[in-house]
Amino acid sequence: MTRDLRGPHRLAVSLLLAAAALVIPAPPGIAQDGRITLISKASFATVAEALEKAIADQNMGLVCHANAQRGAAARGVKLAGNQVFMVFRNDFAVRIISAAREAGFEAPMRIYLYENSDGTATLTYFKPSAVFRPYPQPEVAKVAAELDLIFQKIVAQALAVR
Repeated sequence: MTRDLRGPHRLAVSLLLAAAALVIPAPPGIAQDGRITLISKASFATVAEALEKAIADQNMGLVCHANAQRGAAARGVKLAGNQVFMVFRNDFAVRIISAAREAGFEAPMRIYLYENSDGTATLTYFKPSAVFRPYPQPEVAKVAAELDLIFQKIVAQALAVR
């Protein structure tokens, strides 16, 4: 027997599925698609400085630099190293926005750096190709592939310091 899912039956099924999604937690520790996480052998401060230099060396712009430990210190709170580097470049923005205006939402790209308990640093970011995957325009994919290589070089340079 098949059920007709029009009208109140469709609404009931939709509500049931929505409620189930709210109460069933996602499994812990599952990495998000496209997320790269790497641990340094160098100190947090050394990697943070090297990351700024690597961004400049790859001709990318440091659009914003959120420094949580500096902000916490201003309030008298000690916080381990914790910084977000927002990185992009105008020519990439123009190409992406020209191809898919809604894709402009994804810029700038973030690199998150935080201090580990042993004083080293963990660096994490999403590959640009993963971030821009929802946008089907070929030019967006082309720019994302170029950005993948640039971000890979930035991260490799920053983590190569000792």
